[in-house]
Amino acid sequence: MVAAIVYLTAVGVDVMDIDASQYAQMSMGMMKSGDYLHLFDRGKDYLDKPPFLFWVSSLSMKVFGANNFGYKFPSILFALWAVFATWRLAKLLYGSRTAMISAVVLASCQGMFLMTNDVRCDTILMSWVITAIWLLQEWMVSKKIAYFFAGCAAIAFGMMTKGPIALMVPVFAFFSDWALKREWKNFARPVLLAGVVLIAVLLIPMSIGLYQQYDAHPEKHISGLRFFYWSQSFGRITGESPWKNGADMSFLLLNMLWSFQPWIFVFLFALFYRVRQLVRQGFKIAPGQEWLSVGGFLLAYLSLGSSGYQLPHYIFVAFPLAAIVTGQYLDHITSEGKPMAIAGILQVALVVVLLVVVAILISWVFPADFYTLICFLVTASGVVALMFLKGDDKRFLRFVYIPAWGILVANTFLTSGMYRPLLRYQMGSMMGKYMKRHSIKADDLIMYKMHDAAMALNFYAGGYSSMTDSVAYFNGAHYVLTMDEGMASMASGERKYKLLYRGKLFKVSELTPEFLNPDTRNKELKNYYLLKLE
Repeated sequence: MVAAIVYLTAVGVDVMDIDASQYAQMSMGMMKSGDYLHLFDRGKDYLDKPPFLFWVSSLSMKVFGANNFGYKFPSILFALWAVFATWRLAKLLYGSRTAMISAVVLASCQGMFLMTNDVRCDTILMSWVITAIWLLQEWMVSKKIAYFFAGCAAIAFGMMTKGPIALMVPVFAFFSDWALKREWKNFARPVLLAGVVLIAVLLIPMSIGLYQQYDAHPEKHISGLRFFYWSQSFGRITGESPWKNGADMSFLLLNMLWSFQPWIFVFLFALFYRVRQLVRQGFKIAPGQEWLSVGGFLLAYLSLGSSGYQLPHYIFVAFPLAAIVTGQYLDHITSEGKPMAIAGILQVALVVVLLVVVAILISWVFPADFYTLICFLVTASGVVALMFLKGDDKRFLRFVYIPAWGILVANTFLTSGMYRPLLRYQMGSMMGKYMKRHSIKADDLIMYKMHDAAMALNFYAGGYSSMTDSVAYFNGAHYVLTMDEGMASMASGERKYKLLYRGKLFKVSELTPEFLNPDTRNKELKNYYLLKLE
């Protein structure tokens, strides 16, 4: 419940450039056009992502409006559902206590707070994937066929969110579990074919849209169907895809060091423990054991890590499985009193370091008001005080409650004290809001000598503005948005104008030490100007 409240505070933070604001303005465009089969980005064909995020976001905007809440609310709901599905799966595998701990681990890992602030496809993908694994395991336990087909439907919707990875992770999980249990008959069940057929049927509307937009137009020289079902995912492994950023197999793990905080070190201990146990058992697990969580995570990691192009959030799809691995191990060491001095020290140290970092951010980087600082001091002190409590549940307190409460407190104040003031330097959202307040229509504004700055502006202005590098192409626009280069050009030209607004911008997704330092911040900022042509 507390995590849900922290997630919901994210709706007060503007949508960030570039990906999230791009998806937000595309969802707004879909809402306005009513075309749910074809994807467009500012009037141009868009093929990079499947449509589900845009479907739910545009429908949400129809109800709540094209604003922060309208765009972010569906993803926050899916995040909460992912926590519920993780709890249900862990309860099936290990019981209520492990289920509760696993849900706490997922709900309070740093990646979840990032996903509900900087909303992309990964929150919804993660939710569909863990839902599919839970429902399929329900089918395995109860033998009720409805669970099987519901799990297959979840896979289909996951594929409509971010492609074949939504099918591969459940396959990895059950393949490893069945193989290590030597349950070969499961691979030959006729119902599996029926599940494949159901997935294919549910993918038909999206496939029709891809065919109509791309494959039916050979002049576009690209197959939407091949791109979605092969190139975008498997092509990155085979080398067919041109997308490469030099990331190696360690890239995702190194990023988990921050995105799976404060649980990452306990998770690594747990992973090592489970793999060592498997080796000692001769790579065979007993019927009472499971390998869904570990196998699903490891094979997903190896698959994603083999890609020639990786981003930190790619591994988020496997976080629920990592949470169950962690939750089972935490249950084991807290209930049986196993010695884990190193992990205990690391857990406490991480919480203290995190709270100190937040204190620096809200007192020095972006100084908060007096009452906010007092609230942080009181709540942070309460977390630290928990470390000194004694009793029968001291180990549970140290390993579970303290890390969870510590990161919840930290992210509550990061949202209000860090993200909100940071987004004041995002030109697109600030200028888009200014335009709405002053009734300046987006199609009456031209962006002059500005690039990659249209995403958030389009969303917050409620329309689309053109971009040009030539004064000759102002095409009757009455307003111009530009930066220093364009301003110098305008000043030396014949067009007369009136300066309406001047602001400072910074690329908020790429923070630098110089920007975070208040004494050197101005050197990192760039100017932007809103002009009214006369």
